[in-house]
Amino acid sequence: QVQLVESGGGLVQAGGSLRLSCAASGRTITNLDMAWFRQVPGKERQFVGIGWSDQRTSLADFLKGRVIISRDNAKNTMSLQISSLKPEDTAVYYCAAERRPNGGWIRANVWNYWGQGTQVTVSL
Repeated sequence: QVQLVESGGGLVQAGGSLRLSCAASGRTITNLDMAWFRQVPGKERQFVGIGWSDQRTSLADFLKGRVIISRDNAKNTMSLQISSLKPEDTAVYYCAAERRPNGGWIRANVWNYWGQGTQVTVSL
């Protein structure tokens, strides 16, 4: 079992930046792939990026250039830094861990563990 807790969300003006954190407990994340998703009401959870267990990252195309994902395995945490925020970035941001084998990584339903989410609101 892995417990995930996101933090760092809040209200930010357009053009600003934010750093979200995901703290894991119950298992070490060293050998776990972890990901960030976001969701707005009425829409499916949307892939943001993945921090692979080998420290590589893969990002959604629409966010490339604005997002950095990093992991600190010693602290069992992963972070998501978003810059040049836009109102359309407003969403609940979720951390996920452990992909199901052969399930890919973009769909939310291939991830086994989820945090409760943290709200990011970007104002004009």
